[in-house]
Amino acid sequence: MHKERTVYIIGHKNPDTDSICSAIAYAELKNRLKEGNFAAKRAGEINNETKFVLEYFDVADPGFLGHVGTQVRDITIKSTPSISRELSLKKAWNTMRDLGDATMPVVQDGKLEGIISVKDIATANMDVYETHILAMSHTKYTNILDTIDGKMIIGAEDDIVTKGKILIGAANPDLLESYIEEGDIVITGNRFESQLCCIEMKAGCIVVCMGAPISKTIQKLAIENNCKIISTPHDTYMTARLMSQSTPVGYFMRKEGLIAFHKDDFISDIKTVLSKIRHRDFPVLDQDGNYCGMLSRRSLLDMEKKKIILVDHNEKTQAVDGIDEAEIIEIIDHHRLGSLETTMPVYFRNQPVGCTATIIYGMYRENGVEITPKVAGLLCSAILSDTLMFRSPTCTEKDREAAEAVAKIAGIDIQEYAEKMFRAGSSLGDKAPQEIFYQDFKKFSGSGLTFGVGQISSLDQEELSQLRTKIALYMESIKGSCDVLFFLLTNILTESSELVFVGDKAKDIVDAAFCGTAEENWIYLPGMVSRKKQFVPKILNGIQQVL
Repeated sequence: MHKERTVYIIGHKNPDTDSICSAIAYAELKNRLKEGNFAAKRAGEINNETKFVLEYFDVADPGFLGHVGTQVRDITIKSTPSISRELSLKKAWNTMRDLGDATMPVVQDGKLEGIISVKDIATANMDVYETHILAMSHTKYTNILDTIDGKMIIGAEDDIVTKGKILIGAANPDLLESYIEEGDIVITGNRFESQLCCIEMKAGCIVVCMGAPISKTIQKLAIENNCKIISTPHDTYMTARLMSQSTPVGYFMRKEGLIAFHKDDFISDIKTVLSKIRHRDFPVLDQDGNYCGMLSRRSLLDMEKKKIILVDHNEKTQAVDGIDEAEIIEIIDHHRLGSLETTMPVYFRNQPVGCTATIIYGMYRENGVEITPKVAGLLCSAILSDTLMFRSPTCTEKDREAAEAVAKIAGIDIQEYAEKMFRAGSSLGDKAPQEIFYQDFKKFSGSGLTFGVGQISSLDQEELSQLRTKIALYMESIKGSCDVLFFLLTNILTESSELVFVGDKAKDIVDAAFCGTAEENWIYLPGMVSRKKQFVPKILNGIQQVL
C-alpha cells in the first residue's frame, strides 16, 4: 500500500513566535479537515519567547527541517534482498534471474561489503581459466555439493578447499600419476583404477559422476588417506562446467570504490555521480551505515519533490534551504510580496493584518473547525508577539478581535500573560551576540542591494542599551554577509527602537530614510516598533534615494 506523503508546513529561517505557532496551528487545521498528512516544522532555532509559549501550553517542538530538497528517502527504494559473500555464483545468478535484478548487494551483519552484478558473474564464467580457482577463493564444500547436486560420501561438508586444482581423470592411471598433485579435486567416473590412483597421489577430493557406485574398498582407503568422495548425478562434462560456479561471490564481488548513497543524501548532490557512473542500481544505506535497499536510476524519473506550505513569509531569502527543489503548494502570509517564484499555481493567502496567526484563526472559523485550548493559546501568543500586544502600527482590529477570542478559549488574561511572555523572550543576559542577532533576522532586497534586518524586543531599556555596543561589534565582524546590515533594539514599553547599522552605504541610507543625522553606527528612532510596516518601507525608500 502506497504511503501518503507528508506535507511540511514551515515558517522562515530564524523563526519567531508567529512563524512557529502559525505552522503548528495550520497543520492541526489541515489534518482535522482530512486534506492529507501535514506536519509543522521549523527552519531554525526556537527563541526564548517561543520556548516559553510551547512549554506554557504543553505543545511539542515542531522539529527542525533545515533543507527541503528531494532526498534519496523521498524516492522509491527497492527492497532488493542482500546476499552473503559465501553464496555461490550459481545461487547468486539464480536469485538475480528470479528477481529480475542485474545487481545484488553483498552484506555482512547489516554492513555493505560489496556488489555482484550479472556482468561480474559472466566475467567469472568466461574469463577465468585458473584451475586453482576453488582453492584461491576458499570455496566451501557445501557450495560444491549444492552447485553439482552432489552428496558427500566421505568427508565433512563444512570443510573449505584450500589447495589443489580441478582436473578430469579421464586418462589411464599411469598418465594420471604424472599430473595429479596433493589436494587436487579430480572428476572421474566408475573407474576403480583411476579412483585408487587419485587416493594414492593424495588427491583432496574425488568427484564420481553419473551416480556411479563407489566400492567399499575405495571408501575405506579414502578415509585412511583423508580424501573426500562426492557423488553427483551429472556427467563429467556438466560437472566440470558447474564446478567453477560454486565459488563464493565474495571472491568476485566489487568491494573497492563502491558507489553507495545514504537515505539523507540530496538528489541535487548526487546527480553528478549518477550522470558519470552508468550503473542501473546503487545501494542505499541508513544513518547507521546499514544496507536498506537499492536506488534504481529509473526511479529518478518518477521522483516526487517535497510538498511545502510556507507561513509567515514569501521571500526566497527568508525561506528554508532547498526551497527551489521543493513544490510549494500554499503560502499563508501577512508581509509584502517578495521574490519567491513557483513553478505551478499555488493557493496564496496574503492579508494586511499584524500576524499570520490572525489569518489562521479566520480559516478555522471559515471551515467551522473548533479551536482547542492549546491551539488557541498558540494563536493568541503569536498575535501578541507580532503586534507587541497591540502597540505595533501593523496591528489591526482583526488582530485584536482574534486575540481576545482565542484568549477566552485558552483561558488566559492577555495583559498578565503577555508580560510573562515578553519577559521570557527578553532575557538576553546569558546569550552571545551571534545568538541574539540571528534570533529574529530576515534578509530583503531592493534596487539591486541586499540588506539584512534583525530585531530584538525587551521590556528593559538598560538591558537594550548595554547590548547595543556588543551587537555593533558583532555586526562589524559579519558585514560581508549582506551589502548592509541593520539591527533594531526595540523597547516595548516606550514603543521606540535604537537602530544599529553597518555597511559602506549604511549611514547614507539611514540618513535618507529617517531625514536626520545618525551617529557613526546607530540612531534613536522614537515610535519605531514594526520592522515590516515601519522600518523596511523607509529603508527601501532610503536605498532608492542613495542609489
